[in-house]
Order: sequence, then C-alpha cells, then structure tokens
Amino acid sequence: MSDKGEVDLTGAKQNTGVWLVKVPKYLSQQWTKATGRGEIGKLRISKNQGKAEVSFTLNEELTNIDTIGEKPSMVRAPREHPFTLQTVGGQTLAVFTENSSDKIALEGLVVQRAECRPAAGENYMRLKKLQIEELSKPFRFSQQLDKPVTTNYKPVANHAYILDYEKKKKEEGKRARADKQQVLDMLFSAFEKHQYYNIKDLVDITKQPVIYLKEILRDIGIYNVKGTHKNTWELKPEYRHYQNEETTE
Repeated sequence: MSDKGEVDLTGAKQNTGVWLVKVPKYLSQQWTKATGRGEIGKLRISKNQGKAEVSFTLNEELTNIDTIGEKPSMVRAPREHPFTLQTVGGQTLAVFTENSSDKIALEGLVVQRAECRPAAGENYMRLKKLQIEELSKPFRFSQQLDKPVTTNYKPVANHAYILDYEKKKKEEGKRARADKQQVLDMLFSAFEKHQYYNIKDLVDITKQPVIYLKEILRDIGIYNVKGTHKNTWELKPEYRHYQNEETTE
C-alpha cells in the first residue's frame, strides 16, 4: 500500500527486469527535444570474448546544441556513447511509474546498472570547454552603455509612505499658533472631560504645534513619567476644578 492507494504489482508477477542507466545531462536534454519526433537513437548490444558490450548512438538530428555558448551552431553533441556496466551489488532496486490518475505501478526490478558515457572526441571536448566557460562566467558584470536604458524598471522617486510623511509634516508646519489664552481655554475644556491626556490627543484637540503646546502645558500641567498614567499630562492641583481628582480616564 502507498499513500496514494494500491500499487499495481503486475510487473513483479511478470518478473520483468529493467536497466538503471545514468546518462549525461546534455543527453537527457536532447532526448526531451525529441518528444513526439520519432526515434532518439539506436542501442546496440553485442558480445566480445564472452563479455557484453553496449553502446548508444544518438540520432543525427539531435546532435545540434542550441543552449550553450554564444555560437550554438558550432557545437555538436557526441553521437557515440558506450556503456560501462556495473553490478547491482546485492541491492534490491525497483522502478515505479505514475500515470495521470496518480496510480502507481511497478515496472520491474533492476537487474543491471550502467553508466552511459560519451566517446572522447572533438565534439565532446568542444562541448565540455563551452560548459566550463559558461560555469566560470560571473553572475554580475559591468557594461558600458551607448545610450540610456528606457525599457527597464524605473525606481520610484517617492514611495507612498514617504508622501504621507511629507504631507503630515507640511500640515504640522502650517499650524498657526493661536492666542495663548485661546489655547488655555481649549485645554481646560478638555481636562473637564478627562483627567489624563497624551500629547498626541492634545495636539488633535487644539490643532497647535507640539513645541508651542508643550510650552503652555508646562505652565498648567504635570507630565507623568511613571505609574499607571505614564507618558500622560494632567493639570496641576491648583488648576483642577473637576469634582473628583481620582476621576478615571
């Protein structure tokens, strides 16, 4: 059983033997291009002095490499790929497949391991050289431009939060200082409703600049630096005229 349901074990009943073959990356990429185009090459199995010899010949149409180097037309993949056979080594290896319906099936047990290697030659050496050059290229490099680039992303001069900050800053600067007695009247009126206020609330009530408002508050108020009402202002005892000094906020 698997987490996707029952596994089709028909392959195990048929005692189907499969080969596990390691192939170069470029070869698997060329095979991918051949999907739906017919054969990808030919596999030859022969015997030489009692030993099995296996080789794969890539189809001529799939030898063109068009993804490596600045001049892909000059690069061709090797056609001949001899196999190096290896023993399974006492391991039990199996091959499973999964179809579009997420059904898993056992295709068979691995009876032979092999490595598909390209035959040494001019095409292979040229391919390896270009692969090494591609890997050694820096990810970032400087380049002199003949004209300004207009198609790329342009940085934003002012982001939304910067614009909001500048707007608030301008509004703060536009606040004209009202007559001191007028500000005192607004403050006394506010403290009739509540005993404690933070400076932000008093700025919203009086619409006065913070520095100017604090100058007036120092004359009539006390700033609490600790306790339950930390960081708030309240009136000095001589200015308090609400009914209960312990009125809750």
